[in-house]
Amino acid sequence: MKTTFRSLANYNYRLWAAGAFISNIGTWMQRTAQDWIVLTELTQHDATAVGIVMSLQFGPQFLLLPLTGAVADRYDRRRVLFFTQSAMGLLALGLGVLTLTGAVELWHVYLFALLLGCTTAFDSPTRQSFVSELVGDAHLSNAVALNSTSFNAGRLVGPAVAGVLIAWVGSGWVFVLNALSFAGVLAALVYLRPAEFHPRASTGVQSSGLMDGLRHVWARGELRTVLFMFFLIGTFGLNFPIYISTMAVSVFAVGAREFGLLTSSMAVGSVTGALLSAGRDKPRMGLLVGAAVAFGVALLTAAAMPTYRWFAVALFFAGLSTQTFTTTAHSAAQLWSDPFLRGRVIALVLAVSAGGTPLGAPLIGLVANRLGARWALVAGAMSGLVAAAVGAVVLVRRRRTANLP
Repeated sequence: MKTTFRSLANYNYRLWAAGAFISNIGTWMQRTAQDWIVLTELTQHDATAVGIVMSLQFGPQFLLLPLTGAVADRYDRRRVLFFTQSAMGLLALGLGVLTLTGAVELWHVYLFALLLGCTTAFDSPTRQSFVSELVGDAHLSNAVALNSTSFNAGRLVGPAVAGVLIAWVGSGWVFVLNALSFAGVLAALVYLRPAEFHPRASTGVQSSGLMDGLRHVWARGELRTVLFMFFLIGTFGLNFPIYISTMAVSVFAVGAREFGLLTSSMAVGSVTGALLSAGRDKPRMGLLVGAAVAFGVALLTAAAMPTYRWFAVALFFAGLSTQTFTTTAHSAAQLWSDPFLRGRVIALVLAVSAGGTPLGAPLIGLVANRLGARWALVAGAMSGLVAAAVGAVVLVRRRRTANLP
């Protein structure tokens, strides 16, 4: 256990993780409430509308790629995070006010999703690369895994709380509480000790701009493979808001509380996967391939589950495999890249995984509308199996090359 939580011995990381955990709970509360009002209050169970919200929320990570990675590498990351986290809190408050006053319409949710997506596009690569300044490269893989643990612990608590609050006081207060939760991470940023930060080391690359990051990734075969696998799974596989909401409403006909518990069930698996990843010292390509296979099998199993409870069990394994893949991929992107270009490499990873959502989410939503929620899960499963096949080919080639005289 000491190995698993070793990064928490660092004061700055411990403070950051505590603030982030509070904010993560609020973030997952909002995601649950947002999907619920779109699917049940603003539309007639339209999965495509949920897909459009996802597209608007994640698409900017791809469109703003020329700027986001460079901002993470060039500017003071602590100041950038203070700005982005404050903006995200204000957006949550605005959507909450609209909902509480009864003025919210579908186009409002679309607009706030787009604005949140633009803010997150700058926040995500900065936040992830900021971790290396807090703990240094020696504990980076562990800290990335603990970040994922915190994020998914928030997913464990947030949706369940949101489900109860939606039924009790309505979705509007869920958005307001998310706005208040950003106070935790903002307070952490204020009380960090800059004197204890780890400087941004470089192996000699002195360049600036998106093309430098692209050339750096292209020159390293394993990084290219990670990005391509993440593109497949991120675009067509990581559409759980659609899977869970359509299965809950269309297949099992459950209410907001049960809907929230499904997301929490998946979060238990995600937390388990993140904690297991935290105990590993280095990311490995073989683990990525295995996690992609497990992801595909888990979604196929979930698609076949006959009851709500068995579907919840299958989501545990979906969460476990998803988190193993994403945590390993994010650790690899950071540790296999030059520290001077780390922000741009992370931005590329986020862009190809989340930036494909404008393509994948509406398509998966369309499959759910036309063929049913179970077939949407099958389509997502195929992305994991194809990604695993790609990674396996690269892994076999690398091992054959290593054995050449």
